[in-house]
Amino acid sequence: MGGLPSPEEAEGIWRSIWYEEAHHSTAIEGNTLVLKQVERLLDEGRAVGNKELSDYLEVKGYADAADWVYRQANSPRGLSGHGKVLTLVEVREIHHIAMAPVWEASPHPQAADSEAPGSYRRHDIEPFPGGMVPVPWPLVDAELSDWEHEVNSLDGEHLAFPEALAEVHCRFEQIHPFLDGNGRTGRLVLNLILVRLGYPPAVIYKRDRSRYLRALRKADAGSAGPLGEMLARAVLDSLYRFVLPAVAGPARLVPLEALATSELGSAALRAAAGRGRLQATRGSDGRWRSSRVWLDEYRESRYRRSL
Repeated sequence: MGGLPSPEEAEGIWRSIWYEEAHHSTAIEGNTLVLKQVERLLDEGRAVGNKELSDYLEVKGYADAADWVYRQANSPRGLSGHGKVLTLVEVREIHHIAMAPVWEASPHPQAADSEAPGSYRRHDIEPFPGGMVPVPWPLVDAELSDWEHEVNSLDGEHLAFPEALAEVHCRFEQIHPFLDGNGRTGRLVLNLILVRLGYPPAVIYKRDRSRYLRALRKADAGSAGPLGEMLARAVLDSLYRFVLPAVAGPARLVPLEALATSELGSAALRAAAGRGRLQATRGSDGRWRSSRVWLDEYRESRYRRSL
């Protein structure tokens, strides 16, 4: 398709992903804002509802960091001349942008002055439920240097890319370089990697929190396959939900997932295609494809039958 459109070329695509990511990634960490409140906060700068101040600041910081990630990843100048997928300077900048707003209002109670947003931790962290043990803090710098090399060795066109991506995502969480905000920063870094390599961002939905954490624990134990599959499906979901509908012409055949709406979900469209009511073609891969033109014709036929 010629690659992802830039934020300037297709603002609507990136804005939709931006809302979803800011909401769901912070909700995984316990944020209580609903999607509509997130949209109002980001669109109008208004704190709608009676949530804790920290909830609004967490979302605003994450959204600012995600916006920075998308623009940095899509800009030729974003590589800053280093020609790499990622640098540790960028990782620290992401953490600083994401965490500074809430940190100013409510700093981590155990933080030293040297552990502010964008700075590595100088404390050891207790093992997490499930067994993941963060590395001792004196080893953070060395471990991150090795991790940076692994990231910059990723081959986005290799068949095993999703599993390799899962391994570096898990390794970041194992290193746990910051005192707080490592989950949010890790998912933002994940999307910087993906967009730099030509993929849509991956949104991990709050409904999948338990499955995501189980997959991380399996990756921590040496089995990255389940996490790799989850990340691959998240990328495909972004492609079908946000990118294809916006860039495909009305007559272009796209997978039914790219045409699904709240009114007509993927399952309903597949059923209609199977019964011949929705004009569609089924490829050798078994996937149904249709177009917006054919979908509009199907909607009109449903409306006429209901009269």
